[in-house]
Amino acid sequence: MAVSGKVEHENVLTCLEDDLALEDLFIFSGWSNEPLAQRVCDHIGVPLRQTTTKRFSHGSLSVQLSESVRNKDVYIVQSFTEPVHRHMMQMLMMLDIARHGDARRVTAVIPYFVYGRADKKDAPRICITGKLVAKLIEASGADRLIAMALHSPQTHGFFDVPLDHLTSMRVLADYFKRQDLTDTVVVSPDVGYAKQATKLAHSLKLPLAVGSKVRLTDRKVTIKTVLGINTPAPKRAIVIDDEIATGGTMEEIVRVMSDMGTETFWLACTHGLFTGNAVSLLNSMDNVEKIICTDTVYAPHATQGIAKLQVESVASVLGDAILCNHNGESVGALFAFWEGDDMPSDSSLG
Repeated sequence: MAVSGKVEHENVLTCLEDDLALEDLFIFSGWSNEPLAQRVCDHIGVPLRQTTTKRFSHGSLSVQLSESVRNKDVYIVQSFTEPVHRHMMQMLMMLDIARHGDARRVTAVIPYFVYGRADKKDAPRICITGKLVAKLIEASGADRLIAMALHSPQTHGFFDVPLDHLTSMRVLADYFKRQDLTDTVVVSPDVGYAKQATKLAHSLKLPLAVGSKVRLTDRKVTIKTVLGINTPAPKRAIVIDDEIATGGTMEEIVRVMSDMGTETFWLACTHGLFTGNAVSLLNSMDNVEKIICTDTVYAPHATQGIAKLQVESVASVLGDAILCNHNGESVGALFAFWEGDDMPSDSSLG
């Protein structure tokens, strides 16, 4: 399945209108998502700088950046995906190399931050791992972070360096605006993602429904009801969540809404992980017509194994954020999905 890079931005970012000196903007990539890093570089118009990484027989890594970064503005792109800790260690080493190589500034670009879910102490004697990883990134030399769709807003507060928390919502909205949305409802599986789903529904001028999800285990959830569904139920539902991992949440919301009368489903997320038996599970759901995700996660097993999968690229969003940072401009338009008179009042958010 090809990755689509077409994004119709409604706002022109002032930082992109200026003449930029790009010769000191250096972008490197770890192992986890080199295709996305290359798309970001193509969008900006700079080369992806080379990195040499060796893994020794005893499991340790050796990393070398291909050229001097002295007095350069360095960006290191790495998603924290499986194998999570190898990819994390590779990024920490690259940050440290850039810092000790006397880079002018070092920015960690993390399209997918896996420990965003580990954001609270919800059981005795456990680690708030999201905060621990944030401190490791800072200690390794990151002066700034760029992240995409963190699982929870409080993760932002774990970092003491500036963090640009970007959204993929405009990319997804642009995709859906090109589709026939007759008799369609936007659905959030739980209240935790309802605010983001509200933004999408508002942009598409569609009604919103919210499921009552309760997570039982890492792989199993239960949804008793879906609030906001009228009788008769809409024929189609766009189910939106921050990620699809095992597919258990999507399976449950499709089951419940099918019983309510909804006939077809489009499943959407920012981070398409598709772990465990998710590929076979999603392929078995005949009433799911489309599955839409972005390329924050490199998942060739899914793009090759799910015929109904459409991958939309966030390279332009990440690239614009890098350009704005490089030029010292605001990135507000990249993470604020509503603007001006388009923004609904608080009372309409429920």
